[in-house]
Amino acid sequence: MDCKFQTRKNELEAECKLPTDALATVSNRLTNFMKPFLENYSRSDQQAHAMTVVRGLCSDLERKNGESIAYLFGLDRKAIQYFVGESKWNDRPLRDELARQIGSELAKPDGVLAFDPSSFPKSGKQSVGVARQWCGRLGKIENCQVGVYLAYVSSQGHAIVDTELYLPKEWTNDKKRMKRAGVPKEKQRYRTRHEICLELLDRNGSQLPHTWLTGDDELGRPAGFRRELRDRNEQYLLAVPCNTTIRDLEIPEPEYSGKGRPGKRPSIRVDRWTAQQADQAWTRLEVRDGEKGPLIVDVLKRRVETGKRGRATVAEEELVVIRYKDRDEKVVKTDYYLSNASHETPLIEFCRAAKAEHRVEECFQRAKGETGLADYEVRNWPGWHHHQTLSLLASWYLTVETRRAEKKDTSDYVQSDTNWDRLNSSQRTEMRYTPSRQPPHRTTINTKSNRQTLPLEIPQQTTT
Repeated sequence: MDCKFQTRKNELEAECKLPTDALATVSNRLTNFMKPFLENYSRSDQQAHAMTVVRGLCSDLERKNGESIAYLFGLDRKAIQYFVGESKWNDRPLRDELARQIGSELAKPDGVLAFDPSSFPKSGKQSVGVARQWCGRLGKIENCQVGVYLAYVSSQGHAIVDTELYLPKEWTNDKKRMKRAGVPKEKQRYRTRHEICLELLDRNGSQLPHTWLTGDDELGRPAGFRRELRDRNEQYLLAVPCNTTIRDLEIPEPEYSGKGRPGKRPSIRVDRWTAQQADQAWTRLEVRDGEKGPLIVDVLKRRVETGKRGRATVAEEELVVIRYKDRDEKVVKTDYYLSNASHETPLIEFCRAAKAEHRVEECFQRAKGETGLADYEVRNWPGWHHHQTLSLLASWYLTVETRRAEKKDTSDYVQSDTNWDRLNSSQRTEMRYTPSRQPPHRTTINTKSNRQTLPLEIPQQTTT
């Protein structure tokens, strides 16, 4: 027994040994990865600082701010802090290159563009854009900053592409305050989060092949935003609040009594309409999502009319309702969506787009948990966008490395071999983010089922 134990122990120890050039190889790949981004800096010291910051953001530091990164590499903290927070360099070309790379590496014709605002709790009143507003991170109205993000999702992977800081009206109404915070003149006009989304779409959409555009219920609520997307010939599936009113177009118009005005279909809230639907109206799908096990959902769709009658926002749209159940068949969550897709669109395709929208959460988990997206200590507009840009670059590098470890893309940095595969296998827990908590609507079911299994990132050729 002792001999077998010692033999197995030696085997395990051998598997844990890293190649002598492993760390140098990783460093070389990061250097090659950064080359197209560093070309946008005009000075060599800025290139060196950018490389240092990205290396620090990819490290295992607990707090990835300028001071911690400087001390990690034995550098002057003021130089790193000045580079991120005050130095004059344009972060826009770096995010343009990021969008180009993501569009090249992850592109699929049926890709999904996903918009999502993300909040950063802050104290005080000096940080640019800070105000009392809804903070999704805390689940209440609180002092925070809000960034609007665009992510790309396909069967090849998902990554955040671009971002911009939202400025509340109390900021755009105070020109002196914006000047002190370094807000550019062209950004000082008040813009809603929906307008920022449209700007991000116009700037990046042509580089990112996509079939769908998705967003949460904050984005889906205004009928005007959905109309803007229709005017751009974008196909969307946007979440909407439960109190959104619709008119069911699949029920007949009230018969005319011969007196007064003809009757019209009644308006009803989507949650109340959903409660009236018979069990036979739902289609059950079983979604298998990687290691998390199957997820059972019930889905239905209906052609509806939305918007106030007599206004330009009135439109025929597809209402899609997805409800999640636990093992006891109890509904634990219901999501409501509106789409301008045709009525013939299969339920399975609506579900794929809805699932892709949730991939943005995973992008934020990686960016905030691994590359310090929320660890900035800057107060002005340039500093916020500098840090966000460098963090997104670091996050994209980790995504590239993960894809390489999974053999989705061996790239030209180094040749894939068994030693490197072993290295990545041992580090995969650190390279890939695993959520620390399981969302309540994702219930793991161990029993086998004969229901239809739907890998949501892969298009299915089925009809409803």
